[in-house]
Amino acid sequence: MNSYDPKTLEAEAQQFWADEHIFEVDEDPTRESYYCLCMFPYPSGKLHIGHVRNYTIGDVISRFKRMQGFNVLQPMGWDAFGMPAENAAIKNNVPPAAWTYQNIDYMRGQLKLLGFGYDWKRELATCKPEYYRWEQWLFTRLMKKGIAYRKTAPVNWCPVDQTVLANEQVIDGRCWRCDTEVERREIAQWFLKITDYADELLADLEQVEWPEQVKTMQRNWIGRSEGMEVEFKVPGQESLMVYTTRPDTLYGATFMAIAAEHPLALAAAQNNAEIAEFVESCRKTKTSEAALEKMEKLGIALGIDAINPVNGESIPIWIANFVLMGYGTGAIMSVPGHDQRDWEFARKYGIEIRQVVGPLDGSVVDLEQGAFVTKEGRSCNSQALDGLEFDAAFDAIANQLEAEGKGSRQVNYRLRDWGVSRQRYWGAPIPVINCPSCGMLPVPEADLPVVLPEEVEFEGIGSPIKRMDSFKQVDCPQCGAAAERETDTFDTFMESSWYQERFTCPDQAGAMLDKRADYWSPVDLYIGGIEHAILHLLYARFYHKLMRDEGLIESNEPFKRLLTQGMVLKDGSKMSKSKGNTIDPQDLIDRYGADTVRLFIMFASPPEQSLDWSDSGVEGAYRFLKRLWAAVQQHITTGDQSAAGAVDSPDESLDEAQKAIRLKLHETIRKVTDDYERRLTFNTAIAANMELLNSLTRFDDESATGNAIRQEAFDSMVLMLAPIIPHVCHRLWRDLGHDSLIIDHPWPEVDESALVQESIEMVIQVNGKLRGKLQIGADADRASCEAAALANEQAKRFIGDSAIRKVIVVPGKLVNIVI
Repeated sequence: MNSYDPKTLEAEAQQFWADEHIFEVDEDPTRESYYCLCMFPYPSGKLHIGHVRNYTIGDVISRFKRMQGFNVLQPMGWDAFGMPAENAAIKNNVPPAAWTYQNIDYMRGQLKLLGFGYDWKRELATCKPEYYRWEQWLFTRLMKKGIAYRKTAPVNWCPVDQTVLANEQVIDGRCWRCDTEVERREIAQWFLKITDYADELLADLEQVEWPEQVKTMQRNWIGRSEGMEVEFKVPGQESLMVYTTRPDTLYGATFMAIAAEHPLALAAAQNNAEIAEFVESCRKTKTSEAALEKMEKLGIALGIDAINPVNGESIPIWIANFVLMGYGTGAIMSVPGHDQRDWEFARKYGIEIRQVVGPLDGSVVDLEQGAFVTKEGRSCNSQALDGLEFDAAFDAIANQLEAEGKGSRQVNYRLRDWGVSRQRYWGAPIPVINCPSCGMLPVPEADLPVVLPEEVEFEGIGSPIKRMDSFKQVDCPQCGAAAERETDTFDTFMESSWYQERFTCPDQAGAMLDKRADYWSPVDLYIGGIEHAILHLLYARFYHKLMRDEGLIESNEPFKRLLTQGMVLKDGSKMSKSKGNTIDPQDLIDRYGADTVRLFIMFASPPEQSLDWSDSGVEGAYRFLKRLWAAVQQHITTGDQSAAGAVDSPDESLDEAQKAIRLKLHETIRKVTDDYERRLTFNTAIAANMELLNSLTRFDDESATGNAIRQEAFDSMVLMLAPIIPHVCHRLWRDLGHDSLIIDHPWPEVDESALVQESIEMVIQVNGKLRGKLQIGADADRASCEAAALANEQAKRFIGDSAIRKVIVVPGKLVNIVI
């Protein structure tokens, strides 16, 4: 093959890898494992360029680790359940299963064309019963432990998708999937007690090598706080229990606010039409915190008072639209002097605003302008607390309330239990049977999996299995009477919370996991977008701990290290179909080949940063591949491959040019290895190899030694580039005279002796401007460098008769003569 023909050589390489099962891997206790995993895709129909970037990064690292001698696992599968398939079924009158499997087949072909080194024998799809049966099994175990439970609760309801959303799936008051405004409804739901693991989820963040930004997002979402639960008595009614992180401001509490679903509110609504109307209007408001922050704060007086436990004052109870029953007790104490939301509400409804905290410097606070919000203050108008700063005031009031039996210290969390029920069809059925006599029962293990019927017809919005008697009707496993299956399905984040473990033993038919999971887990490097920082990554960490506590796996965390790759932009904007600025990877592969696409993606920017798409950049990558191909072919034509490895360590037999090219080569190996291993900056690794190729093309030594050095350099360059452009390097390695597979050849090592320099080049500056260069001994001291620079003829020309004020020497780099 005289010219670079990517279509031919890429097809040859991919066929060879497939025929020889090159990327299939088994457990080997004698070798150190390395598990590299990219977040698996939803089979939407076609890969987008963001997929290609994500998976190229993972493949490059996996190939590099294999060349370092690790036993590397890199699997691929499909996050196959979800509403897009259901929506496509309704639109196109095709069952979601058929649509999904067709998309999987097409996208699998695209992944193979890109040369990704996946162990395809481990491929899984989460919509297959052999996969989801095990999360059904675990759920039945969690039911028996009390970790899985059902309750009626206010939920986020998407009116378009006709399903419940977890709090994490509500973004700025809208559905994460379809961007529809979310409503509040009360529905019976299944939950998992993620709150039982809140402290561990926080503490174990210290065990993982994740971006600090992601750790912070998880810490904030879990939201651990230390405060007090305080009792406010209500004459003639049950007391209101409230949680507060600021008991030091209790003297400033001038009203209470309760949720519309609170028992006091519901009782009052039965006898008061105005309250009933307000309560009903609250049912239509959003449930996410972001939405509550933005909406107008509204309320209605309940007509009864609570007693402030610290001063005995009667304070009015209001029903407020910004209080949710699902958060804490559904009641809060309101201190409008020191909380802006409470201040706005108090101003709106004419409620007293009282200052109980002042600045440390004693300056005056103007509560007419807004609340004074700070922890860095000193109590005032608070009897015995006056003059105390926050910590001392907290302890004093906490001790007082605990002594009087009116409150207790408590740790609380912003995190809420994970609602896992969805009212859609295309998901894993929840393995529960509802019996009129026996109640809710887990499906017996022998009857698992509860298989989702795939041949269904949609009749408008709603799940078809809710109308399917053949699915619903079942005998009670306890009493044998007629019963019904649960027709809700799991939140699809259930499936994506444990797939990383199932990849280690996908052929295990008798258990969720086996001992192979402990050989591979936890994942050494997990790659995906930062948009999954809370949703997927938090659930996966929780689910891993559930499996650990079930005795299925030993490790505490699923992912050791996390790499969050940046977005792919076009002309500075995020790619989207609506903007018409998307790039079809298939078109690029057809035109330039997969290696060009891979090379551009890895060269355009470091993985964590956004990548701005450039057509000229793709062309530049293609040109480099042709140059590399041509340079190697010219060497093969004119050189002697038998000289490979014949270069001895640098000694007196090498001339300066030969020493210089070997110095350049081994400096490049040292840099590129660090770029791959520690820095993950593949763009600079590619740039270093481009510079090396430039140096090689200028190296015109045709002697036997020169040819041997050139062979060593091309061998090393092809090895260094093989993880990024594997197809062309697979071929070039063979052309360079090697019988071994490049994928299994060890990574090139630095020859330290080649880095030893007898002389170095230093820059000469006059008043900071480049005026010349000099060769000097590598061990020259400052005085010698200064003398050599002052004696340099080029420098003398620019100095002339000017007085020399000082000479600055930067050892090994430059001499700056200031005149």
